[in-house]
Amino acid sequence: MSNLLEQLHQKAKELDQNDTLLSLRDLFHFPTKGGVPSVYMCGNSLGLQPKSVRASIEQELLDWEQLAVEGHTKAKNPWFSYHELFSNSLAKLVGAKPTEVVAMNALTTNLHLAMASFYKPTAEKYKILIFGFEFPSDRYAVQTQAAFHSFDPEEAVIEIPLDEQSYISFETITSTIDQYQDELALILFTGVHYYSGQLFDIKSITEYAHSKGITIGWDLAHTIGNVPLKLHEWNVDFAVWCTYKYLNSGPGGVGGLFVHERHCSDESVLRLGGWWGNDPATRFTMPHSFVPKLTAESWQLSNAPVLSMAAHKASLEIFDSVPFEQLREKSIALTQFLAYGIELISKEYSLPFHSITPSNPQERGCQISLDLGEKAPEIYKSLGERNCVVDFRKPWVIRVAPTPMYNSFSDVALFLELLVDVCRIIK
Repeated sequence: MSNLLEQLHQKAKELDQNDTLLSLRDLFHFPTKGGVPSVYMCGNSLGLQPKSVRASIEQELLDWEQLAVEGHTKAKNPWFSYHELFSNSLAKLVGAKPTEVVAMNALTTNLHLAMASFYKPTAEKYKILIFGFEFPSDRYAVQTQAAFHSFDPEEAVIEIPLDEQSYISFETITSTIDQYQDELALILFTGVHYYSGQLFDIKSITEYAHSKGITIGWDLAHTIGNVPLKLHEWNVDFAVWCTYKYLNSGPGGVGGLFVHERHCSDESVLRLGGWWGNDPATRFTMPHSFVPKLTAESWQLSNAPVLSMAAHKASLEIFDSVPFEQLREKSIALTQFLAYGIELISKEYSLPFHSITPSNPQERGCQISLDLGEKAPEIYKSLGERNCVVDFRKPWVIRVAPTPMYNSFSDVALFLELLVDVCRIIK
């Protein structure tokens, strides 16, 4: 091992010794190969399984076994109100009131339900503004919503392109809003761009959209559980998210929805009806017409998928146990160490790659995206063969996410060592 790599490992060891959150990693299962835990840097794609998940799911299986239908009211965690278990935890994570959030469905389903309420196109104002190179599911959702309203998606959906550094500036965003303000019916942005890892100023962008009279929603798939949020205070209209990334709630885990209370309390806001969105006070009287509960819960359609939500419950209990500010502080330290190491090894070994993620830690979460050029697929494959789990996205980027809840600084140092090893061989 070179002197530089030895220095990075020593620095990582010192940082780990001073990490008050290091013991949290013991609450998670790391995948292994040959009995050796992986260097897992892929929490931005799928979070690790909390060890408490098994007991949480088994509790619901036991209640189902012993109570059957009576579990809806007599289970340890009654299924009738199961979704209510998440309100306080989610409210803390997104900076909302408990009545403004609900755990339900999956992200894109929730996005369509929200757009049914908040995308109200007219002949003059029908366009939707999104970020360029956006995650495909969001693009498909807005395209098909436009088509559903009989607009040409190619004309209705406007994308703000990433610049040559894969960056989108605040000035570019505001100037694009200005350009199309008379035609925009909705803005849908992501809090953290899945590809570049850029964190956007949700507060300022929301204020600017509202100053132009435009409704704005946010996809928080890569944001919730990653960075602090204050959706209520920032006056966000609506937001959606998944929970299988930074919230560690399992593959295909239940999604979530935020709707600001000014919309929740407005009876004129259309909700697509389902019986679980109906006011629970009258739900089982089977009223002829939909009577929404005037909270985010009124956007629910069906009763909770309890078995999968049990994993979500176990994960949120861990988030409840630690101040989020401490997670964010460690996240910044981890990415600073990673960015520092990347800069050093790229110079030391003349490695042809660079980060496309903003260098300012206030403009990123815990993801660093590395442009590795045309060798990226081969490097990604070789890292996997060395028991290092990262994420590859076309054309040439691997996304590296040291997650503060379970990654250590030594994980980062080991990743850097493996990256050097692979690149020197492939080069």
